[in-house]
Amino acid sequence: MARRRGIMSEQLKIELAKELGFYDTVQREGWESIRAKDAGNMVKRAIEIAEQTLANQTR
Repeated sequence: MARRRGIMSEQLKIELAKELGFYDTVQREGWESIRAKDAGNMVKRAIEIAEQTLANQTR
């Protein structure tokens, strides 16, 4: 299966990593070094933000 890259902007990924507390790992070792759990939490948080944005737009 082909991987899609670039779905989230680099800036969003950095903001989420900082919010979730693993940005220091990203700075030291790169995105490849984060745990699967951290990546999952980052995606989950991005979805929450998108849902909040959509909910605010429909009001």
